[in-house]
Amino acid sequence: MKLLPDHLKNNLDILFVGFNPSIRSAETGHHYANPNNRFWKILFESGLTPCKLRAEDDYKLLEIGYGLTNIVSRPTKSAEEITKEEYQYGREQLKRIILNYHPKIICFVGKGVYQEYSKKRSVHWGLQDEPVVKGTLDFVAPSSSGLVRMNFNEITEIYSELTRLLEQFK
Repeated sequence: MKLLPDHLKNNLDILFVGFNPSIRSAETGHHYANPNNRFWKILFESGLTPCKLRAEDDYKLLEIGYGLTNIVSRPTKSAEEITKEEYQYGREQLKRIILNYHPKIICFVGKGVYQEYSKKRSVHWGLQDEPVVKGTLDFVAPSSSGLVRMNFNEITEIYSELTRLLEQFK
């Protein structure tokens, strides 16, 4: 199975970090390609993108100032298949990416992603009190997976906080 390419450049406004690519994303070569994943709709509904993009448009996020990566690069059917060793390696890789590319905000797409990255168990939605890498802001948002049973409006409201945070930088 092919590895999904990251979409990165220096000084991004937001770097979105997921668990790992789905099988569908690996097959298509595009992030958040599973038709049940609501990532692209969430970005639009929360005001982060001017239109609803599709997975095939993932590279266009760079034009807006957003990037995409995952804490683990190996595609799986579910995050439960990820090993402790993969998370450990992914943590170190993600720290290197952050130090090399200097994004302003790291948005973790799911509490579990941030918990694996930060090794913190008690995590709340939104901006975290202490970033793992100094000079960035850590932001925790709900997973965009269709399996998440949280109200869609609640999810988009949390992502809307990112829009407000970005306004503080401008």
